[in-house]
Amino acid sequence: MSWIDRAFPTTATPSDLVGRVLGLNPGMMTGPGTNTYLVGRRDPILIDTGAGVTDYPALLARYLAERGWSQPSRVILTHRHADHLGGVSQLRARFRGIHVAKMLHRDPELPEAIHDLRDGQKIEGDGCTLIAIYTPGHASDHLCYYLAEEKALFTGDVVLAGSTTVIPAGDGDLLDYMNSLKRLQGLEVRRIYPAHGPVIENGPARIQEYIDHRLMRERQILQALGDGLATIPVMVEKIYAEVPKTLHAMAAQSVESHLKKLAREGRVLESVVRDAPSRWLLVR
Repeated sequence: MSWIDRAFPTTATPSDLVGRVLGLNPGMMTGPGTNTYLVGRRDPILIDTGAGVTDYPALLARYLAERGWSQPSRVILTHRHADHLGGVSQLRARFRGIHVAKMLHRDPELPEAIHDLRDGQKIEGDGCTLIAIYTPGHASDHLCYYLAEEKALFTGDVVLAGSTTVIPAGDGDLLDYMNSLKRLQGLEVRRIYPAHGPVIENGPARIQEYIDHRLMRERQILQALGDGLATIPVMVEKIYAEVPKTLHAMAAQSVESHLKKLAREGRVLESVVRDAPSRWLLVR
């Protein structure tokens, strides 16, 4: 499957307990679009709400009707990014009084009446138990949800199918992200339901792939620094030589997240240069 797969099914029922409705927002950052999930046998819990695309509520309603459901019992969000939280207002207009919750943490602005969720909190549904797992790094408020009955994990943007995860400048933190991946390795996970792309059947292998990829990039960056490449633009030119230049801005963001992690660990120093890219130096 290509990352932006416009033939990706808009709805699916991957298990007896899980249904999927696509957020209809394909793109370079979202792949085929944001997956929203309905979990439970009756009165399902909805995980994430998409980006607020006009046609999404009707698609969700059709899938609910096909399953013999009237509406979600509640909404829980993985994190605050617009392609996950953007449909809240639409769904509140369609399903009056619906309860919406996420981890409240460093939120600049949210729709009204978002309730708080905490690490380890259980969300009980009909035939299902979801456990909130705090996994910062991609976003400081990020929660994954562990479905105990399936030993499955709804990973939001922490683990994707078909792409690596972006660590945004500002609220993202690669050191936190790596620790989150290691935390997920401590769970008994079989299947992963990612926020973007198809179901991942071998969850542990995919998590290890993510860790290995980040460690490989870190080694490349340390090698570049050792070779005297001291700014992000020249590192990107070297490390991502085989990647189209149209993607170099995203690559630069990735390199910066690695350098900030290394700085937190005391392994590199940043020298800020006025009107020019910062210079990064190895700590000898």
